[in-house]
Amino acid sequence: MSPQNTVRNWARLLYFLSQNVTSLIGVVLTTSTAITMIAFWIYDFMLQGPPHPYVGILIFLILPGLFVLGLLLIPLGILLRRKKLRGTGELPIAYPEVDLRVPMVRSGLLFIGIATVLNVLIFTFASYQGVAYMDTTTFCGQTCHTVMQPEFTAYQNSPHARVNCVECHIGPGAGWFVKSKLSGVRQVFAVTFKTYSRPIPSPVKYLRPARETCEQCHWPQRFSGDKFIVKRDYKDDEKNTPETTALVLKIGGRTWQGSVGIHGRHLDEGSRIRYISTDEQRQVIPVVYYTDDKGNTVEYVSTDVKVSKEQLAKSEKRVMDCIDCHNRPTHTFELPESAVDLRISRGLISADLPYIKKKAVELLKADYPDRETAQKKIVEGVTSYYRSIYPDIYNTKRALVEQSAVNVARIYMQNIFPDMKVTWGVHPNNLGHNDFPGCFRCHDGSHTSADGQTISNDCSACHNLLAVQEENPKVLTELGMK
Repeated sequence: MSPQNTVRNWARLLYFLSQNVTSLIGVVLTTSTAITMIAFWIYDFMLQGPPHPYVGILIFLILPGLFVLGLLLIPLGILLRRKKLRGTGELPIAYPEVDLRVPMVRSGLLFIGIATVLNVLIFTFASYQGVAYMDTTTFCGQTCHTVMQPEFTAYQNSPHARVNCVECHIGPGAGWFVKSKLSGVRQVFAVTFKTYSRPIPSPVKYLRPARETCEQCHWPQRFSGDKFIVKRDYKDDEKNTPETTALVLKIGGRTWQGSVGIHGRHLDEGSRIRYISTDEQRQVIPVVYYTDDKGNTVEYVSTDVKVSKEQLAKSEKRVMDCIDCHNRPTHTFELPESAVDLRISRGLISADLPYIKKKAVELLKADYPDRETAQKKIVEGVTSYYRSIYPDIYNTKRALVEQSAVNVARIYMQNIFPDMKVTWGVHPNNLGHNDFPGCFRCHDGSHTSADGQTISNDCSACHNLLAVQEENPKVLTELGMK
């Protein structure tokens, strides 16, 4: 049979069987959604900034789904009509002639051909747009509003606020992209049936290795030298007396002499440190293995953490990387005291208001039924305190009182989410050791080797303290910083 006859026979078959309600509905659905999608795409191209998350779901996920449904209805209608005619014995042996000499028939077939090509192009572009939208920060952070609100809020107030979520949570490459989408299907069901955890746990166990994500931008082996840090805290006395801590942090890296400092010693290219943790958050570390510059490995066992051999065998064994210390580099939640100190040092909360540190922390730690009530009560609590106890200050510095009240309330709104059971200190931050064990998970003086060596807990190993909570540190005067 010649190619021309084959085309003619198939054209007869499809032309005859496509005359059914299901296929016509598919044509109408495909055509209407295609026109709507193209209009939305043009609008999205001209619109400045990301679309509203729910509009994005409509444009990039729901409409393409309806488009594909319409395409599937067309062959489905053909198959159903063929089955029905065969069942009633009405299926013809020879299908009606499709005369290509008739202009209307030629135009119809030409339209079908052009529409098929356009549908393929539209489907391809819609698929790309859908995948691209699911990789946006808007989709990740705002679509599941209640579930992701704590993490998205912390993200917006982080050093990585301009880095897309997928840069860290997925990274480059097709393998992890596929894994993330499969994980996303599980998360959709969890949100739909409300089986998700409250709070959302830190995904340290399932994150891609930091060397494949963090180190695309951050290079721990790069020699960074030492960093001079000045940190101010405030007493909860009437004057909110400032206390200054100044230190030199030995960030280190790699030099011609080898690995030095915190990053050099902990993140050497030779995978210098391995450890065993017995909990999912990696806060309990009973065993540490350290490989020295000569390639010798020393095992340090904690004398404080008592675990059996069976527990150790079942526990996670891990090569140390960035997120073992920087476990919350973006989604950081504060504690009330340090959060108030930070706002005072930035001038958002006025240190000129008597007892503002003490009153702010007191209001932040109080129990409230919901976030809206908390915001209202905190603002009212600050303003009413100065209006009643310090009326002169309230009358002369009312703007400062109101500004401070608003910023104290913002601390609560950025850190506490009762619906997701996110409260003060629910997420430990391993960077440092002031608020959580952090460094002291290993540098606690109890991890000892068989020959009596101990992982150092000497302060000078990581930093030199120049002043510790001093009101007028001499070192700042000497450096011309006061």
